[in-house]
Amino acid sequence: MTEKNLKTELANVAFDSPLLNASGIHCQTADELADLAATANLGGIVTKSATLLPRQGNENPRYYDLAYGSINSMGLPNLGYPFYLDYVQKEEAKPTILSVAGLSADDVIEVLRDVQNSDYQGLTELNLSCPNVIGKPQTAYDFVATRKVLERVFEFFTKPIGVKLPPYFDLVHFDQIAAVLNDFPLTHVNTVNSVGNGLVVDIEKEQVVTKAKGGFGGLGGAMILPTALANVRALRQRLNDSIAIIGTGGVTTGADVFAHILCGADMVSVGTQVIKEGLEVYDRLTQELQEIMDEKGYTSLADFRGKLQEL
Repeated sequence: MTEKNLKTELANVAFDSPLLNASGIHCQTADELADLAATANLGGIVTKSATLLPRQGNENPRYYDLAYGSINSMGLPNLGYPFYLDYVQKEEAKPTILSVAGLSADDVIEVLRDVQNSDYQGLTELNLSCPNVIGKPQTAYDFVATRKVLERVFEFFTKPIGVKLPPYFDLVHFDQIAAVLNDFPLTHVNTVNSVGNGLVVDIEKEQVVTKAKGGFGGLGGAMILPTALANVRALRQRLNDSIAIIGTGGVTTGADVFAHILCGADMVSVGTQVIKEGLEVYDRLTQELQEIMDEKGYTSLADFRGKLQEL
């Protein structure tokens, strides 16, 4: 097998691999973040989506493993943004993406003002799409509200920042969100967050499998791959070329990573499969991706990125 160039870039930040962890997966504590920093085939580290104040999240059980993926209702548990902002300013092993979220627009602005005023010069990602905070809608499903938040952010924020989006299911919605995002100097979009709100039923017990919200939760893993690929493809066709894409959702094999990049993803993050398999999954995915590239005669990601053919 010939040597493959798996390097990629996001907002002029160089990554040795296109693979990332999905925010929320093995990235909440100092020990978990240290594990990611030591993972050889992981290109960069995405922090847990950090809120203004620390959060315990929803009650347990809040994650349930399925043969075809997972359902969760985590509710943004995190240690509060000062912890993660401190971490990304000290991390030297890998490039970082600081994920931030808010329970209100005012919370978001307060967090991002501190990021702006800090010494951190890396990438930030504004999570507009958590489906599991009780009583709080996903901002990015409201296109007017999304525009208003971004207008407030870019009144003062000058550092590289992207947004994490929920899945969209209608072609008109792709048009509408792209029309908003293209008006701002975003570095990237991360698509998709978990697919809310699903419901899993335990037939033997005749009950739901997670506690919060009566069992409704975000779906992830293999079953959402077609939805994730559709969102990567549709947004790549509509967004400014200057806005990169992180493809998230459904990755279980190197072929899935290849498909995300073929649809237009610059990087690919892995969530549920890390829980199922551990951080060793990145070694396997890298090997499988390289084997596919070798079979096709590709030596770099640029050889096939965004080159999906239509019938």
